[in-house]
Amino acid sequence: MKVKKWLTALAVAVVLIVGVLGGAVGDRLLGDSWLDKWLPRKSDIVDGQREVIREVLQEENAVIRVVEEVTPSVVTVGVKKTQKIIDSSSLFDPFGFFGRPRTQPEVEERQIEQNIGSGFIIDASGLIVTNKHVMDDLGAEYRVITYQDDELKVEKIYRDPINDMAILKVSPPASGLKPVRLGDSSNLRVGQVVIAIGTALGEFRSTVTTGVISGLGRGINAGSPFGGLSERLDNVIQTDAAINPGNSGGPLLNSSSEVIGVSVAMSQAGENIGFAIPINLVKESIETFNTTGKFSRPFLGVRYQMLDKRTAILNSVPQGAYIVEIVIDSPADKAGVKENDIIIKIDGRQLDEDNGLTEVIAKKKVGDEASLEIYRNGEEIKLKVKLEEAGE
Repeated sequence: MKVKKWLTALAVAVVLIVGVLGGAVGDRLLGDSWLDKWLPRKSDIVDGQREVIREVLQEENAVIRVVEEVTPSVVTVGVKKTQKIIDSSSLFDPFGFFGRPRTQPEVEERQIEQNIGSGFIIDASGLIVTNKHVMDDLGAEYRVITYQDDELKVEKIYRDPINDMAILKVSPPASGLKPVRLGDSSNLRVGQVVIAIGTALGEFRSTVTTGVISGLGRGINAGSPFGGLSERLDNVIQTDAAINPGNSGGPLLNSSSEVIGVSVAMSQAGENIGFAIPINLVKESIETFNTTGKFSRPFLGVRYQMLDKRTAILNSVPQGAYIVEIVIDSPADKAGVKENDIIIKIDGRQLDEDNGLTEVIAKKKVGDEASLEIYRNGEEIKLKVKLEEAGE
């Protein structure tokens, strides 16, 4: 019996020694890193799965937190107006073919009420930011509906056509208004998670969509030459977070519940491409408004397209702002700027992708005189322009 126990103990000892030596030799020949690379341990796989799940939950919790914190500050903008509608049945008179007089078309006036956009509260005293194009109808009556279904009377509308922005002054409800926190749009990065909140399609209030910043420094046309103003929004934010009709004027948020942009438009040509005005541009307008009570912005009066370096080289022209259209009787018109001109420099500052025309003009004041260096028909000329105040 003792011999058996002794032999068993000896066998166990030999196995342990061989195992240790074998493991040491194997580690020395192949190394743990080699084995881990080609045959991951089960525990590593489990840990990786846990880490992925943890990141997903963290992102979901961040979105939920942002939505719960900011939604009470998002409002719906609606419009009330009288619209004339022609009764189409009165336009057809079969007896008119036999020489009898046709009846005049019947015109019916109807009261139209519908939600057309979104906005967000920036001050508890009753200041709300939205898009200017949401408030375009000067003859309409506008209303604001809060998260708690309070309908607020719009006392005053301040429009900033250059930035496609408007500030509404409303009477706060008894329960008060909760303002948002404005972030910083100067350090945004492509791929950054963003959240949009608004009244999608003018019907579904407090709709939340998520996505990422899919591009920066984009340029889109804003305003209408028929309204006397036509400028271009440069350096707008591109996102794949769905921005549907009715979202215009709503906030684009980061994961810290800060507004980093104002939803302004969606692409008609592609899917999942929306745009937002950087909040830093809006903050400048708000500061001017708080100081002067209005949007005092310098106005040049052109519609243009920025030429990047590649386009300029392909067309054998210098980089700059290619003038598509001139607003009649604008500062640019008075100074002698013409269609097809390329503004190369303003006060010696080169215009390119990083320094767009609108961005450079926005840093000047009403009444400033600016020197323009222009490329026209193969020659460079210099013009002086006196910037005027942008009206509504």
